[in-house]
Amino acid sequence: MDTTHIPLNKDWKFCYGDSQDAWYKGFNDSNWQSITLPHDWSVTMPFSREFSSGTGYLAGGIGWYRTHFKLPKEYIGKQISVIFDGVYKNSQVWCNSYYLGKRPNGYSTFSYDISSFAHFGEEENVLSLKVSHMDLADSRWFTGSGITRKVTLLVEEPVHVKENGIFFTTLRVDEVSAHIEILHEICNDSNASQHLQIESILSTPDGTCVLSLKSEETFSPGETRQILLNGLVDQPNLWSPKTPYLYDLNTYLTLENGSNYRISSLKAGIRSIFFDPDKGFFLNKKETKLKGVCVHHDGGVLGAAMHKEVWKRRLIKLKEMGCNAIRCSHNPHMPELYDLCDEMGFLMMDEAFDEWENAKNKWSTGHNVYPPKHQGYFEDFPSWHEEDLKAMVRRDRRHPSVILWSIGNEIDYPNDPYCHPLFAVVAGNNDAGKPEEERIYSPNRPNAERLSVLAAKLTAIVRTEDTTRPVTLAAAFPELSSQIGFFDTLDVVGYNYKEEYYVQDHARFPQKPFLGSENSHSYAAWQSVISHPFISGQFLWTGIDYLGEAHGWPIHGSSAGLLTLAGFEKSGYYMRRSLWSTEPVIHLFTALADGNYDEWKDMTNRWNYEDGSNVLVRVYTNLPKVTLSINGRLLQTLEHKTSFGYFECVLPYEAGIIHAIGYQTDSESDLSCFLTTASTPSSIILHNWDEDAAKDILQVEVSITDAKGITVPDARVLLEAKVEGGGEILGLENGDLADNTPYSLATRHTLNGKLIIYIRKISHTPITLTVSADGLKDSVLIIE
Repeated sequence: MDTTHIPLNKDWKFCYGDSQDAWYKGFNDSNWQSITLPHDWSVTMPFSREFSSGTGYLAGGIGWYRTHFKLPKEYIGKQISVIFDGVYKNSQVWCNSYYLGKRPNGYSTFSYDISSFAHFGEEENVLSLKVSHMDLADSRWFTGSGITRKVTLLVEEPVHVKENGIFFTTLRVDEVSAHIEILHEICNDSNASQHLQIESILSTPDGTCVLSLKSEETFSPGETRQILLNGLVDQPNLWSPKTPYLYDLNTYLTLENGSNYRISSLKAGIRSIFFDPDKGFFLNKKETKLKGVCVHHDGGVLGAAMHKEVWKRRLIKLKEMGCNAIRCSHNPHMPELYDLCDEMGFLMMDEAFDEWENAKNKWSTGHNVYPPKHQGYFEDFPSWHEEDLKAMVRRDRRHPSVILWSIGNEIDYPNDPYCHPLFAVVAGNNDAGKPEEERIYSPNRPNAERLSVLAAKLTAIVRTEDTTRPVTLAAAFPELSSQIGFFDTLDVVGYNYKEEYYVQDHARFPQKPFLGSENSHSYAAWQSVISHPFISGQFLWTGIDYLGEAHGWPIHGSSAGLLTLAGFEKSGYYMRRSLWSTEPVIHLFTALADGNYDEWKDMTNRWNYEDGSNVLVRVYTNLPKVTLSINGRLLQTLEHKTSFGYFECVLPYEAGIIHAIGYQTDSESDLSCFLTTASTPSSIILHNWDEDAAKDILQVEVSITDAKGITVPDARVLLEAKVEGGGEILGLENGDLADNTPYSLATRHTLNGKLIIYIRKISHTPITLTVSADGLKDSVLIIE
């Protein structure tokens, strides 16, 4: 039979708290909570300042999961594994009362062979998991708790491919042909010698074969071996952000007894990548600037239990902004994100760790509020780093979107905890409140030279699994780390917020390509990229707001994003669009004028002020000339702030319509945008973001409008949502990081007149969503 993947995400039971006998197959779990994976129990708990600010003021604890399932008798003799995409954290797994093992890392994908313990026919199987997340200050951002990613049963023949054992690479490519190599790692888990044929077929989406590679091999009982096959594809369709073309790659085995079956079915992209020390990044031999954003893994009200559909909505918006690259900060993300980046055309930096051997400072009473706590992955790094790093590379190396392996983020942050006698006193980019004694060199702290040893070790581990992509890391303190060999084994050097060292360090390391691995949203930071051809690009911190890394109660997350937690665009999103988009764009924003007119000022899309108020008007555009009018009356041509990259002025408020017009030439207008004064809230408007009926997760955008249908931009209306029929509410998110209404409730205020409702389909019955608010008519949306 063909290799079969069986989703194992429904009909789970969950218990919060320890239950010592729940490992036992015969344990009675009938009174436990019924849940569907993915599941994050932390976001179901109330926000409380007794928990860590770093992880979003949400609880951890211990949780148990159990599921019952049956396997048909025809699976007897098959190879059966259970794959966990991610469990945060310290998971322990039993199958039918047999202990399978543990995994401390909450972001790694891992699997267990349950062939020896499985039952078939009418006798059920029981998987039991204990998840322990007791150390709540174990991260600098929100982690979630539980089985936060999907679970899959993998059923294979005894002769099968090793997990993630098919590796498609492009050795050489041009417009005429592509030289392809495919690695096959085959396992013979039968008790007999096997003579077999391996065949990999590369085909277009319509099924046309463009390459077939075959080999005959003999495997001894229990043998695992790698088989390399290569060939040419004529006139290949190249994968790129603009044209993310994907082929189908199917691999088959034919045994001596005539049995023929498929062992793997993947998507494959043909492309070439190269980082030049002087000219930057090249994709398919074309210089390409990385216009990237860093992203964390949570989805606000969804916590770490994210869904592909939610990521798709986010990525579409980032794509429209001009973004072409994603950094998976600071751990491997859910597999579906990588699939989307393949499908939609995003280049990816995959990242393994935020800390290595020693603990970083973890904030629990506010960001950079001393004293810190010291918990986290460092406790498991010595024993697990190799397995976790290999797991990331083996899982994700099949993706054409992945172009960089990052082995760490800001491991060299000064005095956190590493230091060096070259610097007697030092502070990092986030150390405004750092006590003086924490800035001073101490020989009793770990010596930063140890980092160079570890970097070389981790780089070597990556290269055991993939030599086709460069290894990098995100350096926070190159003033020191560049002097102690930290970069020696890296293929590409990433700098976090250190644009001032680009030129001098390019001269010091002429053979090393450089990029901005983490950067501010400032116009100057982008100018540092486009004015230096040797800098391959930048990754903004961040693309999307995220839970945790909170500055202090009641704020429960970071506002560093261009999109809110609800996935709505902020003003910075439109500024970035004016810098990155290749299409003409123009966007208009305002704020009360208070004398603070720099690029970081928080702007809004409202035109509702008190009469006579002085209003700062800002226009983000890539057009060279902008005029401004109010109620059809031309006011002025705006001044371009060349240091900040936008147009702006200050003028007295007048109700009505403010209109900005952008010109490519002095005489001919190209684009315009406007804001209209809104009146009081009148209606609740519901919009199902994706009409695809096949989607499991629905995203309903909610807007508060006035009688003319204009969104009321400052509306803070308490909404209540109710679902009937074939769906269930997963949560309401408004993006307000100070709103500590429990995420478990189906009520929430709008922010800037908006919020989003997430609904899971549970049957094919039509779904009726009703949203209510005091003083407004109920709004009803029926989703077939």
